[in-house]
Amino acid sequence: MLTWKLPRILNVHQVPKVFHEDSIICGYRSPSSSATACVLSLFQMTNETLNIWTHLIPTWYFLWRILALLSSPGSLHDPFLWPLLVYLMSCCIYPLMSTCAHTFSVMSTQARHICFFLDYGALSLYSLGSAIAYSAYVFPDRWVNSTFHLWFVSWAVCNTVISTALSCYSRFPEQNGPRLSKVLRITAFAYPYLFDSIPLFYRLFFCSGNDCAHNATLTMHIWHSIFAFLTGFLFATHLPERLAPGRFDYVGHSHQLFHVFGIMGTYFQMEALIMDMNQREKWLLDHSFMPSLSGTLGAWCSAMLISLLLIAAFSWAMYWKPKEPEKRKTF
Repeated sequence: MLTWKLPRILNVHQVPKVFHEDSIICGYRSPSSSATACVLSLFQMTNETLNIWTHLIPTWYFLWRILALLSSPGSLHDPFLWPLLVYLMSCCIYPLMSTCAHTFSVMSTQARHICFFLDYGALSLYSLGSAIAYSAYVFPDRWVNSTFHLWFVSWAVCNTVISTALSCYSRFPEQNGPRLSKVLRITAFAYPYLFDSIPLFYRLFFCSGNDCAHNATLTMHIWHSIFAFLTGFLFATHLPERLAPGRFDYVGHSHQLFHVFGIMGTYFQMEALIMDMNQREKWLLDHSFMPSLSGTLGAWCSAMLISLLLIAAFSWAMYWKPKEPEKRKTF
């Protein structure tokens, strides 16, 4: 009978510094795991197990949503639905890449960096997918067809490239300058989010009158904004494990909560977008420009290609970076 031996679990003193997580003491996997060991670790409790499952399960949910949309008659031939399709593709890809990154990041030091390069690229593409959907469905009535609206997606493509480049670069000073690395990474993802949310924040907090697109979706948008804030707060603060190192190694640390709140934010964002699309369809078709293939899937694929080239360049630079000797204590 075949038996599978689960990988050994280590503590923070038994792994190189590059694998350390702030205030996490136990539950580390071997930093030279095989691909098989990485997959097997999904079925044992480590400090990464819930990080993986909190994004693996939602991947299937978002995939089901996009398949449901594609199965509806004429969805591929209706330009009004193309921004939603691009957005849902982004929602499928970013948790899937995060799942793969957390699963296989312990195969080697280089593998860890490359896995998270791909994770960062997927997050940047998700931001672009959100911008494309916001451009089509969320802009307040008074901003529709404005110069800002016409250039919104093009600007978001540039933001995606900047976000991918800055977040990938942030891994280089990680060991010698962890604070700089954290600031660069937060900036890389906060800036595109804030830009994408300009039309939404205007609707929520500043716009008044009849041409503001006030409707029932605003409550869903507020929930999305709350979860987005909590996601960023947890990523920046490393709470609650910073208050009690070692207490939240397996369950309840900030990265797990970061994943959960991030997915909840995406869920509310998706529902709000679909509600806006359905409730505002007639007005938008009469007053706004029709989404084009180049401005939706074309823009998204172009940004993905550039991001992949950037990831390849940073991976090459990381692979040829001189290795620094690591001190590791074993027990």
